[in-house]
Amino acid sequence: MKEHALSTAATLGALGVVYGDIGTSPLYALKEATKAASAGGMANPEAVLGVVSLILWSLILIISLKYAILILRADNRGEGGIVAMLALLRARHARSGTWRGAILLLGLGGAALLYGDGAITPAISVLSAVEGLKVDAPGLAPVVIPLTVAILVGLFLVQRRGTGFIGGIFGPVMLAWFIVIGTLGVRGIILAPEILAAISPVPALTFLVHAPPLVAFAVLGATFLAVTGGEAMYADMGHFGRMPIRFAWFAIVLPGLFLNYFGQGALLLSDPQVLENPFFRLAPDWFHYPLVAFATVATVIASQAIITGAFSLTQQAIQLGFLPRVSVLHTASQERGQIYVPLVNWMLAVATLGAAVGFGSSDRLAGAYGIAVSLLMAITTILAGLVAIRWGFSLFLVIAVNGFFLFIDVIFFAANSMKVLDGGWFPLLLAASIAFLMLTWRRGQSLSEKARSGMRESESEFVANLLTSPPARLPGTAAFLASGTVGIPLTLTHHLKHIYALHERVLLVTVLTSEEPRLRQEDRVEIHQLPAGLTRVILHFGFMEAPSVPAGIAYAHGEKHLNCGAPSKVSYYIGRETIIPTERIPGMWVWREAIYSFMQRNAERSAAYFCIPAVQVVEMGIEIEI
Repeated sequence: MKEHALSTAATLGALGVVYGDIGTSPLYALKEATKAASAGGMANPEAVLGVVSLILWSLILIISLKYAILILRADNRGEGGIVAMLALLRARHARSGTWRGAILLLGLGGAALLYGDGAITPAISVLSAVEGLKVDAPGLAPVVIPLTVAILVGLFLVQRRGTGFIGGIFGPVMLAWFIVIGTLGVRGIILAPEILAAISPVPALTFLVHAPPLVAFAVLGATFLAVTGGEAMYADMGHFGRMPIRFAWFAIVLPGLFLNYFGQGALLLSDPQVLENPFFRLAPDWFHYPLVAFATVATVIASQAIITGAFSLTQQAIQLGFLPRVSVLHTASQERGQIYVPLVNWMLAVATLGAAVGFGSSDRLAGAYGIAVSLLMAITTILAGLVAIRWGFSLFLVIAVNGFFLFIDVIFFAANSMKVLDGGWFPLLLAASIAFLMLTWRRGQSLSEKARSGMRESESEFVANLLTSPPARLPGTAAFLASGTVGIPLTLTHHLKHIYALHERVLLVTVLTSEEPRLRQEDRVEIHQLPAGLTRVILHFGFMEAPSVPAGIAYAHGEKHLNCGAPSKVSYYIGRETIIPTERIPGMWVWREAIYSFMQRNAERSAAYFCIPAVQVVEMGIEIEI
């Protein structure tokens, strides 16, 4: 009974967090695609049948087959997302100019696109719902933007409560949403049962073949709006698990979407004049305002999928060294993956509010929406194919299957590329900026470590000096955090240089992030005994774990017999680095090094990131030229 209850809770949570975005696409997707198919005129039956068929088969091919069946298999011990794939492919230490380096660039580009998409999704979702007020009351048009802004601010304020809290509330609401839109769809289908002919792919193919090329491309770009949000299935897999996400899709989400899109199409067949807002026209007059309120709640939930995915992506990227350390708060001690990242939350909030106010309507935002997602989906298909090859699947089979889906992705990307001048530049600009910062951080970290390694004293030389000229020994244990697993930490050499004494027990502690999301406790610690009272301790953490150095030392003390006295009495010496850009040392352009220096200076303190109590920390200033 307990497993069944947990499965039900996970399925409801997935409905609330994963499927909000794609679940509210009926508000605008069919309307925009039919407008493009009609080229500004009245919706004709061939265009309506073609658009509904295109949407249905896009959902079947891209979401059901590609994501639910194929992509969800490419998990890294239960975790999904672009960065989890990069970890699977062992690409994070790749050098530029190699094939792994190309994979890394591709993956980081895909990760950045998720942030670009995240700025558009909440804006277009909430705007499309609030605009429903204009169906019965055109005079309310001036309040649409202020009301949208107020709702979005509330959404970002609630994030600190955590995805478990949000999913628990939103799950039942989204279940009701899919039941309601499915019921409205049945009501529409009864008006014109001939819409069921769109179940066949023939109307879609017939329309694309006979339509002018520019119209066909515009329709494909608008049709893609129906599948945006599907990438959240993979990005949020670590929150709820593969099976609850699949079950929710096939049992609840897909049937609800199918019925509603067909209902809207049937309504357009019976009354082409409702093209301005077929979703709300499906409802009886008395239900319009309640439906606007319900749709607004659903679109708030829709925004949750991309925000939650951005939190997971950020945590993974930090652990794997693609972004500077920022505060990551765990909002549920009993659930893994339930996190809140304040900086990401408020940066997304600023970008989303800017998009809502700057574009001003869901029609204009539709021009900006889709291009980032279509490119992200293409990148995901490529990386999933490489993962499948790495896992030993037949090269011919991988090329055939992934090549087929990549062909579809490329067509949709080409269609969405027509939107670049109509607003598509906005998410692409955001994504390019974030990708640039990721690459700058990674390159800067590499240059900093190269500079540190040149400044470090070798282990053998340091030990020989200690044995030749033993310094005074102080009681207790000192742990010196080191970024490398060889050589002597700069903090230790500086300490000895200025204090002329060492603690009787000295630990050289290095934290390494594994390519796996989580590690067993018994694989957590490596201990290497060195002469002169030195001990090198290497702590391993998965890229989805919070790296707690005191917890690792306590485990080593209790289970691995590490001689460190009382773990709560250990003094931790940490370097507070100041990066100095210079033209004398080959590296990046000085202006780029200055950006890296700014990022490093504003990153979360090492002590806080590694969960070390402030009363046990001694910080030492170190200057590093790059």
